[in-house]
Amino acid sequence: MWHEERHTRIRDLLRSSGQVSVERIVTELGVSRETIRRDLVELAERGEIRRVHGGAVLTSDEPPIDVRHATRVREKRAIAKVVAGLVESGQTIFMDAGSTMNVVAEALATRSGLTIITNAVDVASRFAARAGNTVHLLGGRFDAQIGCTNGATTVAEIHRYQAHVAILSPVGVDAKAGASSFELDEVEVARAMCANARRVILAADYSKIGVRSRASWCEPERIDVLVTDRKSEKSRAFAAVRKAVGEVTLA
Repeated sequence: MWHEERHTRIRDLLRSSGQVSVERIVTELGVSRETIRRDLVELAERGEIRRVHGGAVLTSDEPPIDVRHATRVREKRAIAKVVAGLVESGQTIFMDAGSTMNVVAEALATRSGLTIITNAVDVASRFAARAGNTVHLLGGRFDAQIGCTNGATTVAEIHRYQAHVAILSPVGVDAKAGASSFELDEVEVARAMCANARRVILAADYSKIGVRSRASWCEPERIDVLVTDRKSEKSRAFAAVRKAVGEVTLA
């Protein structure tokens, strides 16, 4: 099992239970206690978890945004390049918030003739800096930690638009649950964007394949294209995910 895949599985166990023992992680992942202990030390050093006697607890619901920005950057850039190739000039595009979306925005911002509708300040700023694109930053309750808006006002604004494409990044993609995320505010935004787009494109690196987070927001058959990296092929869940969604493109 890949290093980052173990970390993702550990996070998912913690999100489900709040606290998890080393013994349970060893049983669930099928690896040695020493491997798990090293993983927990690394996650604790990154500030994602707190080690307690016999196990670990979450320090927050998701890793800090600066941690996510610095994680799997090469894979995210490869995915972003492929996603950019799926977009045509003249299209209206929904984009949500997150570290992967920032990288996708960087790749797409070299294009012109796009209309971007987003709740993410960083995404809006990248497109607004280039002439020829139209940007709509959705209103709502501002989350300074993530740099995005959310809540009922944001969701209501999304329903005013009809987009050609929704480009979104989940916490996990599962063959049965589809796309899912942990934060309920993020879930409602993503769900509304899916409902108001003709086509749904997911950008998700290998660590998200086979992961089922707290709340689903897009059924697998509604996912038109899943763009992921080639390490995903080594995931035990990859074949089932590939069969469940419309199309999988490897970066």
